[in-house]
Amino acid sequence: MKFSVNWIKDFVDINTSQVEEVCDSLTNRGIEVESIDALGKGLDNIVVGKIVTKEKHPDADKLSLLKVDVGKEALQIVCGASNMKEGDKIVVSLIGAKLPNGLEIKKSKIRGVESFGMCCSLSELKMAEDSEGIIILPEDTKVGE
Repeated sequence: MKFSVNWIKDFVDINTSQVEEVCDSLTNRGIEVESIDALGKGLDNIVVGKIVTKEKHPDADKLSLLKVDVGKEALQIVCGASNMKEGDKIVVSLIGAKLPNGLEIKKSKIRGVESFGMCCSLSELKMAEDSEGIIILPEDTKVGE
């Protein structure tokens, strides 16, 4: 069973630097804590992007060629997901990002087309076991954050 620190804070006055102490205390009282997962850890170089254009990849039926505004610039990204459309706000891993699943984002060529980032799914960010498609964020989410 998983519990969030925020839920535990409803019952115990702790701060995040004391999480390991709380877990040790629970284990010493017979409630085993198997692991501590820090959500958001390893999410550097990941921003909100907005799909400006979506076109079919010239050399692949199941890939799309996106132009994504990430705040400071618009990036060309090749994407294999099909659940997005122009105007959607999405999660984008920029070049240099190291995802929680171990993947390091680099400039790449996919079927002859350069890609300068990656559109992320929940599973790639280790926020879910499985996920279908990329994360679509609410419309009021700020681009570049």
